[in-house]
Amino acid sequence: MNPFKFAIRRPVTTLMLVVALICGGVYGLYKKRIDIPSLHTSKVYAYLDDIDVRTKPMQKYIIRQYEANFRKHEEEAHHEAHKVVVTAPKANDVILSQPYVCQIHSRQHIKIRALDNGYLQEIAIKEGQSVKTGDVMFKILPVLYQAKLDAEVAERDLAQLEFNYTKKLVEQKVVSPNELALLKAKLLKAQAKAQLARAELNFTNVTAPFDGIVDHQHEQLGSLIKEGDILTTLSDNHVMWVYFNVPEAQYLEYMTALKGGKDTQKVELMLANGNKFDQLGTIGAIEAKFNNETGNIAFRADFPNPDRLLRHGQTGTVLLKRVVKDALVIPQRATFEILDKRYVYIVDKDDKVHQREVLIQNEMDDIYVVSKGLAVGDKIVLEGIRQTRDGEKVQYEFRRPELVMAQLKNRAE
Repeated sequence: MNPFKFAIRRPVTTLMLVVALICGGVYGLYKKRIDIPSLHTSKVYAYLDDIDVRTKPMQKYIIRQYEANFRKHEEEAHHEAHKVVVTAPKANDVILSQPYVCQIHSRQHIKIRALDNGYLQEIAIKEGQSVKTGDVMFKILPVLYQAKLDAEVAERDLAQLEFNYTKKLVEQKVVSPNELALLKAKLLKAQAKAQLARAELNFTNVTAPFDGIVDHQHEQLGSLIKEGDILTTLSDNHVMWVYFNVPEAQYLEYMTALKGGKDTQKVELMLANGNKFDQLGTIGAIEAKFNNETGNIAFRADFPNPDRLLRHGQTGTVLLKRVVKDALVIPQRATFEILDKRYVYIVDKDDKVHQREVLIQNEMDDIYVVSKGLAVGDKIVLEGIRQTRDGEKVQYEFRRPELVMAQLKNRAE
């Protein structure tokens, strides 16, 4: 503030300052021993010395008060000149994206096991190879099953000869039909045993139960294989099952939208390298119960995998996207945080600012979707938050929310 304006506004302080300056001037002349006839007496000198002692604290106090008032009014003048930028919340249709960490599984992923004992005679596939249903993958040289099959086949052939011979005797009425019936039962039993032996022998040929991709081999050529040993694993990667956990609140939102026929969820998959998978998924299944420890429930999204890019055991991030009509959005930099809560400064009709808590529903690039605490017509401080104090009056420049949203680049202050 200009010192002359200050002197006019503070006459008492100015008068005291003038008196102090006059006394100081007289005392200065006295100190320099300038010859002033009217003052050139010992009493005057003694009196001036006494004044010097008594007025020094007063002079210091007056000077301090003057400097403090001067600084105060300087700050007031600077504060009055401070201007902030104000905008308003905007109702807009937004696409909310909720990420969930996921695990990727093949639709079918099984272990290929040996069904018989024997030596691994042939490996007809390579690791990572694609196979079709029925393709032979391994051949096991049986130790006993071939001999057992030969014996059962011989017993079957013998029973067949006995049956044929007895049948002719029955036709000649040499033997009774009952004896033929017994031999027929014996023949059927021998045939069944031969079929069983052949099936057991066929178990030594391990074939693919479905189209898939072969994993690494657990056994090498010539190894002695026991029944139940794992030879490899087989994965059907035509469709991938992606599992992720959803909190209870999001689960209820999804079920409400599904029940009302408003399910507009778009399911995307973000891979480990940061790229999006080029196929969209669908929600294929939801587990029957919640995890009581985490409060989550498992969802399964199904993704077609025509190029076989996805493999069993991969990880990624599922993105559930949905459109929210007329969502209330504000710039992130118009908010500030206190003890894990978000606040904004509201400008009222008297141009005074007031702190108000807002509830953030979703966070997007540079903006927040607000569910509680603001309305479309409210004015919020956009720039100058750090210099703003609750309850003070401000001068502001209003910017239309459309322009503000179009130029957003920075995050919240």
